[in-house]
Amino acid sequence: MRFTCRLNRLFVLGACCAMIHGGALAAPPPKVAVTDLAYEERVSEYFKTVSASERSSLRASGRESERESDAGYSRRSSGSLNAQSESSYYSNEGTYSYIEIGELRKFTADIKGGILRTGRFELVQGKPFTARNNEKLYDIVGRIKQGMFPGADYVLFGTVSSIEFRQEANPIDNTNTVSHTLSLELVGEFSLISTKTFKVKSSFSAMGTGQDVKLLSSRGGRVVLSRGKVISEVSKSLGEDVSRQMEEQLSGIYADTGDRDGGMPPRDNGGRREEVIIFK
Repeated sequence: MRFTCRLNRLFVLGACCAMIHGGALAAPPPKVAVTDLAYEERVSEYFKTVSASERSSLRASGRESERESDAGYSRRSSGSLNAQSESSYYSNEGTYSYIEIGELRKFTADIKGGILRTGRFELVQGKPFTARNNEKLYDIVGRIKQGMFPGADYVLFGTVSSIEFRQEANPIDNTNTVSHTLSLELVGEFSLISTKTFKVKSSFSAMGTGQDVKLLSSRGGRVVLSRGKVISEVSKSLGEDVSRQMEEQLSGIYADTGDRDGGMPPRDNGGRREEVIIFK
């Protein structure tokens, strides 16, 4: 009798564990749309304006009269000449600046790839931003309400806060060799926004770096540094940093009010799942 009761308890406990694990596996992962990186930059341009004009006029008049009588003959003539000339010259130069707002059509491919490799999210493609008023680029809630990210549960919106190229030439001590380096550092600010509640679920900064190095002897020569290699390294390291921080911050993404019930979808480990059951 005790053996039968123990078997029944084991059966019920196993069924409950199967239901719990089955429900977790059945919960679909959140769908994320990734925007292109927005940027805002102050641009200064030199200008010079030169204008010149000249105006002239010429006016001439003449008068002649004759008179003849028995006493004699007379003739009179008179004339006038009026000439005017006017010229002007204007020159102005300086610099003017304005704020340029737009999107970088780079770096997002590796961000999407890193997010997919976590196994915790699905990606959906949002509609490109084509509005003429670039100030609306930062109105991510307004873009969500306009249906720019159909099917997405969250939108990962990123902006470039710093981007800097550096090119250096440094001699190596005790050698006749010079190290030429081209490097790029990009820092972005990211926010994950819910399309249902418009709440910010995650916010962080991420950085990508890359460089290309060439060694050249002091005898001289031509150094060609690869910008493509540098940009590729920056894109990959930025994608790894973004996906790592998203995974760290979003372990309880479903627990908040307004989201799906349940927990974070488990990482896909090739179908293997270990269970530990303690029997009493």
